[in-house]
Amino acid sequence: MSPGTGPRAGDRPDDHPTGVAYEQALAAQGRTPGQAPADGQAQPYDPLKLCVYATVALLAWVFGAWAVLAFAALGVAGYWRARRAGLTRSKCYLRDTRLVLAYLGLVALAAAAALVLPHLPR
Repeated sequence: MSPGTGPRAGDRPDDHPTGVAYEQALAAQGRTPGQAPADGQAQPYDPLKLCVYATVALLAWVFGAWAVLAFAALGVAGYWRARRAGLTRSKCYLRDTRLVLAYLGLVALAAAAALVLPHLPR
């Protein structure tokens, strides 16, 4: 992609940074996606998602099922709110927000079961 232009046909969407944080960073610089920086130098790709994934994995490793339950509950709350606001298609792999809500609900139930089952009498 040449500086100052948006994605072209044939460009893979995952080759370019996306997301709210990326768009906010561009807005802070007074730019829009695909627009070259003021100094004319193209910025290198920032693999922020990989840092986020590693952080979430670390939290899940340290806090176990409590972290999984917290992230699942946070996801359910966020998708529930977005769905009530009219979002029906997500960028999530599952696409349909109902499927995403069902998936996150199952993850939350599995985490809750992992926390409760060891304490039940046998």
